[in-house]
Amino acid sequence: MTVSNVMGMGVQKGQPIYYKGAEVQSRLLPKMQAEVVVSKVPVKDVVEAAQKALYTGNIGDGKIFVYPVEEVVRISTGEAGAKALDYEK
Repeated sequence: MTVSNVMGMGVQKGQPIYYKGAEVQSRLLPKMQAEVVVSKVPVKDVVEAAQKALYTGNIGDGKIFVYPVEEVVRISTGEAGAKALDYEK
């Protein structure tokens, strides 16, 4: 999982920002982006859990994009596929 602070816009209006005392219209709002690669847990379960945890009922709750990951390779060992996602404890 990777979580990043990002700037973006959706249907919300941008908040005004000030540069050298003058208001500048900005359409970008601070947001958070989370990226998760799922290999052992059903994707449907992860999506449902995210929806339940993130839902506020307000504009700006976000979106979930689901797409296939073709391959994963661990750089340090060269392992590929599901083995590249497993870590020894």
